Amino acid sequence: MSNTGASPAGAGDANLAHVTMIAAAAAMGGFLFGYDSAVINGAVDAIQQRFEVGPGILGFTVASALLGCVVGAAAAGNLADRLGRIRAMQIAGVLFAVSAIGSALPFSIWDLTFWRIIGGVAIGMASVIAPTYIAEVSPAAYRGRLASLQQLAIVLGIACSQLVNYAIAQEADGSAHNMLGPVQAWQWMLAVEALPALVYLGLSLVIPESPRYLVRVGRVDRARTILGEVEGGGTARIDRRIGEIKEALGSEVRPSLRDLTGKYGLLPIVWIGMAVSAFQQLVGINVIFYYSSSLWQSVGVAETDSLLLSLFTSLVNIVGTVIAIMLVDRVGRKPLLLAGSAGMTVALGLAAFAFSHATGSGEEVTLPFMWGVVALVAASSFVLFFALSWGAVVWVLLGEMFPLRIRAAAMGVATATQWLANWLITVSFPSLRDWSLPGSYTIYAAFALLSFFFVLKFVQETKGKTLEEMRG
Repeated sequence: MSNTGASPAGAGDANLAHVTMIAAAAAMGGFLFGYDSAVINGAVDAIQQRFEVGPGILGFTVASALLGCVVGAAAAGNLADRLGRIRAMQIAGVLFAVSAIGSALPFSIWDLTFWRIIGGVAIGMASVIAPTYIAEVSPAAYRGRLASLQQLAIVLGIACSQLVNYAIAQEADGSAHNMLGPVQAWQWMLAVEALPALVYLGLSLVIPESPRYLVRVGRVDRARTILGEVEGGGTARIDRRIGEIKEALGSEVRPSLRDLTGKYGLLPIVWIGMAVSAFQQLVGINVIFYYSSSLWQSVGVAETDSLLLSLFTSLVNIVGTVIAIMLVDRVGRKPLLLAGSAGMTVALGLAAFAFSHATGSGEEVTLPFMWGVVALVAASSFVLFFALSWGAVVWVLLGEMFPLRIRAAAMGVATATQWLANWLITVSFPSLRDWSLPGSYTIYAAFALLSFFFVLKFVQETKGKTLEEMRG
């Protein structure tokens, strides 16, 4: 099959501008994903003080959203195939808004946990739908960059949450514990998310449905119109693209988990997608974003300064993501993953060595100034290498690596795996920190090293291929 659309000529400047706007609107789900995931960072200590809970329950509450993410990711593929990509986005938007209000007004640690789980369902859905949708509306030549908008939106959401947390804490005299109007500052931190959730809902009302979904449900004329808008070309070219989509779909039967099975329980491409998803989290990246504020406080940094350091980390994340967007369609997916794995291994090893010079245990840890600087540089380097590789590229790969006939279902399974790994890392960190902070980072470094060899052996390059060429 010819590599239709694999050259920039396949989409003119007007088409590219149009599809970029569509992709950016869909990526708003990624912004909410990032915001909801990280906003808890500035509220962790205040929540622990408000409800007087130990590290085990605190870790479960922080990680509870990830259980919802597993449910949302697992359900999203089926919802997207039954109702369409746009309707699934709208459901996620409603859940984001409801969760924000509920989390901000909890009666106990347990209903806070419940609302966090509801927000997690929305995150899980958005994490599946946005990259799937963006991949399906993007010309092959630009798909890597456009799919990377999802990760850029995620890191912007993380940074925005840190900025909002800092601003609210400043209004409350520097602490999330203090009252700000009728409620504590940390409650405002969680409530603000309702605003971007409403924006996401509004955007979902104006972007078109995926042409590949429309072909699946028999709305070929509408699919033809949308393909003309996003890819350009004459009638003959668009008809050829419709034919390719129909051929790739294979049948009009809606895919299910049964379609993912093969000789080894699941199809090899599904196992690879699950492993890539797991490695993205097993390197410990979300320890930085969920616990960085309390982590820096635990080694002697003041609360206000720790929030600033968290914001700085988010800015590093943005820089790395921009680098990934610039390189993913030039260098390719696999080389970026390999470079990221190598860089993360070194940075995490250095962080473990720096924290080995800390004295004390658990939350009562102090770190000499010199080693504190080394830890900050190592943590920032880790975030940079993650962002320019595994952060952005995994979402690109997951959106494009599966055959079209099983894409939504396989994407749901792979993303659910990612959230399970994320939950495991997040819920275990407070206990691991109490056991050994350098030991924790050594474990993450080992996973980073393993990810290098996995990518080297199993991951295939997808740069420049149309989605219909992905045969698994």
